[in-house]
Amino acid sequence: MSTVTRFAPSPTGLLHLGSAFSALLAWRRARTDGGRFLLRIEDIDASRCRPELEAAILEDLAWLGLDWDGPVRRQSDHLEEYRVVVEGLRDRGLVYPCFCTRTDIAREIAAATSAPHGPGGPLYPGTCRALSASERDARIARGDLHCLRLDAARASAAAGTYRFSDETTGEVSGDPMLAGDAVLARRDTPTSYHLAVTVDDALQGVTLVTRGVDLLPSTHLQVLLQRLLGYKTPRYAHHRLIVGPDGRRFAKRDRSSTIADLRAGGRTPAEVRAMVGF
Repeated sequence: MSTVTRFAPSPTGLLHLGSAFSALLAWRRARTDGGRFLLRIEDIDASRCRPELEAAILEDLAWLGLDWDGPVRRQSDHLEEYRVVVEGLRDRGLVYPCFCTRTDIAREIAAATSAPHGPGGPLYPGTCRALSASERDARIARGDLHCLRLDAARASAAAGTYRFSDETTGEVSGDPMLAGDAVLARRDTPTSYHLAVTVDDALQGVTLVTRGVDLLPSTHLQVLLQRLLGYKTPRYAHHRLIVGPDGRRFAKRDRSSTIADLRAGGRTPAEVRAMVGF
C-alpha cells in the first residue's frame, strides 16, 4: 500500500522553519514511497484564522518546492460532517454537554484536594458529567452555552485496550485517560481539533502521520477516537522539533524564523531547506 501523508497547518500565523521541516518531511516520505502528499487547512477557529495567512502559507510551500495531490481540504467546509460524527457519539452515551466556563473549571481545580493531570496540566474535573439528563436538557433548552466533552471512562470501556505504532518510540500502549474528558465540540464550532483531525485523516485515507514529538500525547486521544468510530489507525512518525540558537522551538511568534522573512532577506529555497536539514 502506497504511503499517504499530509501537512495540516492552521492559518493563524505565517509558516516558520519548524512547520516547514514538518511539511518537507511528510512530502519527502510520500514522494520517496511513490505515494500521495495531501494539504489540509485546519481553520475551524474562525476568530483567529485569516484567508490572507492561508494564501501566504500556500505560497511559501510552493516556493520551497512542495507540490500536493488533489484539492486542499479546508475544515471550515466540512463542519456538518463533524457535527454528524459527534452526534453519533452522543447517541451512544459517550459524549455529554459541559456548561462550565474556564473560570468555573479553574475554581473547581483549585478547590480539589488532588486534581488529575495530563501532559498539558490539570484535567477537567468532570463537574458536568454528574448532571442528570433532565438537568442537561433543561439547560440546553434554556440556551445555556455549552461544549461537548468525551466521557473518557465510558469511551475507554467501549474501545478496549489499544496500541499504535510510532517510528520514533516503537509500539505505544494507548492511554485513554491521558487527555481526560476532552472537548469534542466547542461552544462556537461543532468540532474540536482532536475530532476534526481524526475524521479528516480517516476520510482522506492518510496512512502515515508525520508531526512533532510535542503532539505525541494527542495521539493517545485520537487513536481512542479512531477505535470508537471504526477507523483504521495510521502509522505515526513523531519527529524531533527544530529549535533556534537559544534552544527554543520555532513558533509563529518568531518573526525572524518565518519563511516570508527569510525570503525577504534574500534566502533561496535551497538555503532554507538546508537550514532544516533538507
